[in-house]
Amino acid sequence: MSHITSWTISGTDGQPILGNTHMPNPGPDDPVGVMLICHGFKGYKDYGFFPHIAEAASAAGLIAHRFNFSHSGMTNHIDTFHRPELFEQDTWRKQATDLKAVIAAVNSGTLSGGGQPITIFGHSRGGLTTLLTAGDQGISEQLAGVVTAASPSACSRIGAEQKEMLKRVGRLPSPSSRTGQTLYVGRVWQDEIDQDPTWHDPCRAIAAIRCPVMLIHGSDDTTVPVSESQDLHRARPDADYLVIQGAGHTFNAPNPLPLDQTPPKESQQMIDAACGFAADCCKQ
Repeated sequence: MSHITSWTISGTDGQPILGNTHMPNPGPDDPVGVMLICHGFKGYKDYGFFPHIAEAASAAGLIAHRFNFSHSGMTNHIDTFHRPELFEQDTWRKQATDLKAVIAAVNSGTLSGGGQPITIFGHSRGGLTTLLTAGDQGISEQLAGVVTAASPSACSRIGAEQKEMLKRVGRLPSPSSRTGQTLYVGRVWQDEIDQDPTWHDPCRAIAAIRCPVMLIHGSDDTTVPVSESQDLHRARPDADYLVIQGAGHTFNAPNPLPLDQTPPKESQQMIDAACGFAADCCKQ
């Protein structure tokens, strides 16, 4: 087990970004770099395989920071969305601002890893946020590598009827089967996309990234079909591309998945590929 610590930094609109750091165990070599771990829609830093990928990253010599986006609605009380009002106000740019804040905190030494190469891993919506952020001018130059797992290829996947309802009513219900809460996606999310569709184009973003990229997807993902990773790969043909056979959206990982429990083989295959790629990028 790595040494795990907790931290808080300020994110979008002054809301806290809560995180955990997994430090590699002391050895003959210094850490080779840093991995930032981004969760997806209705996800959080403690969900499913996230602690496991942080542990695997630390075992590969990476300082791993997993964190909750400031408007995820989640705190360290993981049984509920403790701040549902923040969830309703979340947007892609808010998540990108948070991720840039974490990168800046590492570079400044506020978080461990100052002066080390930085890689980013994002799952599902977190993968798309990773691409949009890294595609911004001046950001990918600060990165050694980017890995996405089960990332969509579009920022808005709702139909015309839902979009009209969102604009008319101001929010769309989005129930959480995990907590039993009815969460809401706010109109601000769609308005932001409509106001700047170019920035919100993941295929544009991935093509603009100036560091190595790896795309991972499950062949049996029914939430984000594997065709969406193919869209991203066409936009970035030199990206490493891995389809894990038999894997669903969470790569078959249950939630929770305690650190003393072995992940499913599909999850482990994704974790090993992501951490191996990230460590290799940091060593180049």
